[in-house]
Amino acid sequence: MEIWFRAGEATVLAKEGQVTDAMPEVVIGSVKGPVGTAFATMMGQAVGHTRFFVIRDLNQMVRPATMMTSKVTISSAAYVDLFGGVVQAALGDAIVDCLKDGVIPAEIANDICIIITVWLDPRCPDDPNLDKKDLYRTNYEATKIAIARAMKGEPTVAELIANRDKIRHYALEGVLDE
Repeated sequence: MEIWFRAGEATVLAKEGQVTDAMPEVVIGSVKGPVGTAFATMMGQAVGHTRFFVIRDLNQMVRPATMMTSKVTISSAAYVDLFGGVVQAALGDAIVDCLKDGVIPAEIANDICIIITVWLDPRCPDDPNLDKKDLYRTNYEATKIAIARAMKGEPTVAELIANRDKIRHYALEGVLDE
């Protein structure tokens, strides 16, 4: 099985009163293809958009090799601590569970790589009531869903067409109503 380029995304909402929504976007592909090239190119840092290998803990980098980066400009050490701590752990556990569950075939784990762009609300580090358990939950669940969607090619073109007039971007509520 050779995978050149698959993409997926998911949103899992925070529990009431939290700003821990998770909205990862993933690309998965061969280390020899465009995803592998993008992955290798990401090895350099970009100011405000730190990139990490996804690890589960010290000396436990996940397979497939996965790079995570923030959708938000990182401006504090507290943000980095959450991003490279709870969020990174959630992504790592989700990826290993995708292997365990067969969503990612184990036999190709060393031949593909993953890039995940991560939403971590900039309010999280300053929120005195931040629920790290919910931050873990949303990122874990959303990562598993995004990877599964990428691997299955979901939503399909048929689903998108069937839902064209049924589903509308949440930001358009009240905007296009007559």
